[in-house]
Amino acid sequence: MHLPRLLLAAPMSGSGKTTITAGLIAALRRRGLRIAPFKCGPDYIDPGYHALAAGQPCYNLDSWLIPPDQIAGVLARRSVEADLAVIEGVMGLFDGYAGTDDTGSSAHIARLTATPVIIVLDARAMARTAAALIAGLYDFDRRVHIGGVILNRVGSPRHAALIRDAVEQTVGVPVLGYVPRHDALTLPERHLGLVPVAEPGRWQEWLSEAAAQVEQTIDLDRLLAVAHTAPPLPAPAPPTLAPVSAVRPVIAIARDEAFNFIYPDNLDLLQAAGAELAFFSPLHDTALPAGTAAIYLCGGFPELFADQLSANQAMLAAIREAAAAGMPIYAECGGLMYLTETLIDQYGQAFAMAGVLPGYSRMTPRLTLGYRTIAAQAETWLWRTGETVRGHEFHYSVWEARPTDLPPLYACLPDALRPQVVNEGVVIGQVLASYIHMHFLSCPHAAERFVVAAQAFVKDQTQGVLAQRRKVR
Repeated sequence: MHLPRLLLAAPMSGSGKTTITAGLIAALRRRGLRIAPFKCGPDYIDPGYHALAAGQPCYNLDSWLIPPDQIAGVLARRSVEADLAVIEGVMGLFDGYAGTDDTGSSAHIARLTATPVIIVLDARAMARTAAALIAGLYDFDRRVHIGGVILNRVGSPRHAALIRDAVEQTVGVPVLGYVPRHDALTLPERHLGLVPVAEPGRWQEWLSEAAAQVEQTIDLDRLLAVAHTAPPLPAPAPPTLAPVSAVRPVIAIARDEAFNFIYPDNLDLLQAAGAELAFFSPLHDTALPAGTAAIYLCGGFPELFADQLSANQAMLAAIREAAAAGMPIYAECGGLMYLTETLIDQYGQAFAMAGVLPGYSRMTPRLTLGYRTIAAQAETWLWRTGETVRGHEFHYSVWEARPTDLPPLYACLPDALRPQVVNEGVVIGQVLASYIHMHFLSCPHAAERFVVAAQAFVKDQTQGVLAQRRKVR
């Protein structure tokens, strides 16, 4: 499969990769090109910007969560109808799971997919030193093909020319353009990174400004020429999942300003396994979608919308009723917070939540972050006891006043940074809740089991109704 492609990486986080990647996608789309956007790592927020720019979902390429031998296939499969794939890297080019290797890094993805790398270099307050940084990245691992450099936040065209000359004459890597310091291009941030585009904002205006700047000061023709140096990819493999039965149960997916941290692959796999997906808003809707047979409460920012979530008593009651009826409910991170009795926000204000889980969630100044290898601690509709899968954790909240006798859902196994086993999550009836985010490509059977559990709930409800009718007769 011939797929021109680029991976935009940087020496460090905060270099402006997201702005330039989104602006580049939008600028190329203006040329009539179909762009398949991707994001390295376990990110939910940055992909929203690229999906907005490309007009289609942005998929994650994470070589720790997803088996490495599947990465090139994911890229190929999600780019079948595209003219070009554009991938945004994660953190610094070689930053991955640990300091001893680069597993999970942008460099790892570039090697697995044979994708040329474009370095986005924050050039503030430097000139010739920029050449030393590029030389270090270029020489660190020659298996990674660095095809060019884009200078970001430069002070003037003359400043850009100074750095271009130093890099090209010293390292031999072409500088393909620059983006000047510009307040209008600065994206708003908060405690978990950028503000998601699911929230109100001047996103289209910002995207238009970013695309216009890219068109003005970046050589798109030379950039496309680098993309076309990428070798062919293996032909994409056909889907491996098939519907588990002809009955398509409705799985309700939380999606609004407060809940939007979910991998598109998870949704696609649920559909492939036979689910009918119905999206609902815990903020705005007063009832679950008609025919709901299971619920997926994904992560997000419930702490920022706690007052509105608490005020929507009809939806909180619907969630409680679903849990009491034995409906399968799967909650990740922000979804767990929503299920507790109370959410205490960053200002210390308390808001009543669903009360499906005892105790309360409380925002703290401390970030809990990292990949996790987890082992299922209970036999549930989603996991078999002892099964081991990989996940990711990223939150500032803690779950407190949890009864000690509640059975844990997972055990987080020791790693280089956490030498002890740590119990995580909970099983209460058919409710599974945890701070761990799962990527279903690492465990496709989870999607099948989700659908089977939803079908079982429909069957049980139907049999219950029939039994009740017989009693009435």
